[in-house]
Amino acid sequence: MDPRHGSFPEGGTFNSHPPTEDSATVRAVKDIAFGSIAGMVAEVFEYPFDLAKVRLQSQVLHNTASFGGPMDCLTQTWRDEGVRGLYRGLPVPIFGAMAETASLFVAYSQIQSLIKWSTNTSQSSPLTLSQLGLAAGGAGFLTSFILTPIELVKCKMQVQMLSPPLRLPNFATSPPSFMHTPQKASTSRSVVHPRNLPGPFSIISKIVRTHGISGMWAGHTGTIIRETGGTAVWFASKEFIASVLLARRMQSSMPSVPRNYFVESSASDPSMALAPWESALSGALAGGLCVLALYPADTIKSAIQTVEELRPPDTFTYSGELKSKAPSFWSTAVAMYRAQGWRGLYAGCGMTVARAIPCSAIVFVVYDGLSQHFGS
Repeated sequence: MDPRHGSFPEGGTFNSHPPTEDSATVRAVKDIAFGSIAGMVAEVFEYPFDLAKVRLQSQVLHNTASFGGPMDCLTQTWRDEGVRGLYRGLPVPIFGAMAETASLFVAYSQIQSLIKWSTNTSQSSPLTLSQLGLAAGGAGFLTSFILTPIELVKCKMQVQMLSPPLRLPNFATSPPSFMHTPQKASTSRSVVHPRNLPGPFSIISKIVRTHGISGMWAGHTGTIIRETGGTAVWFASKEFIASVLLARRMQSSMPSVPRNYFVESSASDPSMALAPWESALSGALAGGLCVLALYPADTIKSAIQTVEELRPPDTFTYSGELKSKAPSFWSTAVAMYRAQGWRGLYAGCGMTVARAIPCSAIVFVVYDGLSQHFGS
């Protein structure tokens, strides 16, 4: 990504120093490195809140809710599973956050270059806000194909402790029904793992055996909707807010510059680079808007990806028949709306917005800081 955030013109631009251009390869390598670091740092901070969000989303179709809200979910998880429970499955999302953030920044930068090429615009020229939104939406669409398998494994690991006890087929009924295996109630915190829980590789192996490779993209429709629209909102709003903040600062220090412009910052001019608080504020506001934009799509995706763990079938089904019975995006959306209305589709939204604000600020502070320090 070109670190000259807020670089679209309106009425005119101001650029006292020509930008220094990297080759496409060098720029891509920097995007991967800076995006990976930013994503990893943010993921460690936000993971317990993401775990609570997924658990709240996954219980929407339950007859009885296990958690009364975000804080109740975090409290119960801490009490019953400890710190390990709050960070259950963390290695998968850390890898996913690195891959997601790096691919987003790389794709965003490359699509911007493609737009400039297709419109015969110089690579050093800024794009308009609508063009930045288009580039961000395209980046989100491409990244969704990487993100869905990672989130599938992550979501399954996050609800492992909520899954019902092991059930065996009872062939005395027709069709065969399931009966629960007896479980002793846990009376102390020392007994919090009544059964061995599969790791990420075991989960992947089971999905591929049961559903084939395509099973790794369960819930992909939700990911596409969320990432395409959400990423467009995320980057475009960040660019806009950063430009306004930078323009106000330049206006106060250079009164002769007209107010009707958006500043194009340059790595060769530190005074025109975003200050850390400007990166943080613009990133924080953009993160909240991004979550609010298409949150129900994420809720539906989480419900689809955890259906086998939390809502197994009541009758025995051969593995070969499971693939055709996987719930669709729209049927799940209708079922969730009928169960709890809009409240169910926005389950955990308040907490998700609250954690997205500092998380997005961290991402852009780290990314912008690395970009400015090591050059663009």
